[in-house]
Amino acid sequence: QKKKLLEELGENRLPYVTPADADFHQLWKTKYSKLIFGKSDTVPEELHQMVQEGFLTLRKHDCFFQDLVRIKGKDFVTPVSRILIGNPGCTYKYLNTRLFTVPWPTEGYDINYCSPQIQDACKALMRLNDYLHIEAVKALQGQNLFETKETKDTTVIDREQNFATSLMEKGSVSKVQSSCCVPEDDCISLKNRTSYNLTLLNYMDPLQMLYLKQEPYFGMGSMAVSWHHDENLVERSTVAVYSYSCEGSAVEESSEQNLKGRDPAVWHIGLKVAWDIETPGLAIPLHQGDFYLMLDDLNMTHQHCVLAGFSPRFSSTHRVADCSRGTLEYIFGRCELALQNLQTDSDSKAFSLKSLETAVVKQVEEIHNEVEFEWLRQFWFQGKRYLKCTDWWLKPMAKLEEFWRKMEIMTSLVLSEVGKEEQIEEQRNETISCFLLVLTERQRLRKEWTAR
Repeated sequence: QKKKLLEELGENRLPYVTPADADFHQLWKTKYSKLIFGKSDTVPEELHQMVQEGFLTLRKHDCFFQDLVRIKGKDFVTPVSRILIGNPGCTYKYLNTRLFTVPWPTEGYDINYCSPQIQDACKALMRLNDYLHIEAVKALQGQNLFETKETKDTTVIDREQNFATSLMEKGSVSKVQSSCCVPEDDCISLKNRTSYNLTLLNYMDPLQMLYLKQEPYFGMGSMAVSWHHDENLVERSTVAVYSYSCEGSAVEESSEQNLKGRDPAVWHIGLKVAWDIETPGLAIPLHQGDFYLMLDDLNMTHQHCVLAGFSPRFSSTHRVADCSRGTLEYIFGRCELALQNLQTDSDSKAFSLKSLETAVVKQVEEIHNEVEFEWLRQFWFQGKRYLKCTDWWLKPMAKLEEFWRKMEIMTSLVLSEVGKEEQIEEQRNETISCFLLVLTERQRLRKEWTAR
């Protein structure tokens, strides 16, 4: 799609607008109304201070890491450095790389941080998470009001037309008073779509980068993060982003009044309708402490990019990650299911298999692969970097390794059983053919991971 779009464009560039353009609000209202913007002066000063100190602490302790990601079978190191903070035992997978949360201080969990400062930083991000959750609920309720009553009430339509504008002027969702009575089902849905379980923190100093990609469609300038949809999220969930660019006297906004397009010194969020060359794009400046929300299906229907300014920048991107297959609770449950097929002789302590049914063998070996390639290798191949913050993951990983060793024994037991002469040939052939498929995949993945 990208290739086709660029071929269609040739040497031309698509139009885009910034808040300085006369038609900016009209375009935002009609094509980008699910992007909500909050100015820094609407966020409590104490929260700004806590969060910004937290960013600097994590940077000082070298807790930001470039990730090795895999795109179309090739490995790339990300230009942006990241760290994942969130609910204990949660993970987030993007571009074939699983990140493991540094847990924020959660009641009922014993978390040993490497320093009190790192604990304070995690606590600050948890506070920010709570704040952005409340803002997102308010914003969704505001939009819900328009969707449900629009046809009956013309004053509501007028209110909708002023919605994006008033937000830009007043600077915050919280100023929009919603008297909407939300049905109970919608309340549950609102909660599910805004209860962020983790935040992916980003850091980049553009002046330290030898090369940054140029934005290809609109000519918006240097990109810190290329056009993308955020992945591995609960459907229609909100993404909330808090931005902190370390603006100093050295990098103020360009003073030239006649500057066309976006100011290259200032960080911007770029937004476009996915694979559309009719609708102009948006480039919105991000100043110290601003935040924005991508509501409902905006992340699916639109793509966004981050346009680099001149100063270093941190961001905290709060997500409702789809953890259906990405929590410790889930993978431990899978291990227990697999190990139900292993029994130990009470006298000799020798292991044996309860069943050699093809479906049982296949399920166990698939779980074996999942533990090894989705968890153990994902955790260890990026080194012991999490230990700079906490040793929280070491115990669960040791437990998973123990389960994995037992599954290795189970693989050996299947091999020895199918080699026995008393096996019925038809059953043996069926077991071998399904078993061989999973083993071949294991061998292929082991080679791929060794290369990584």
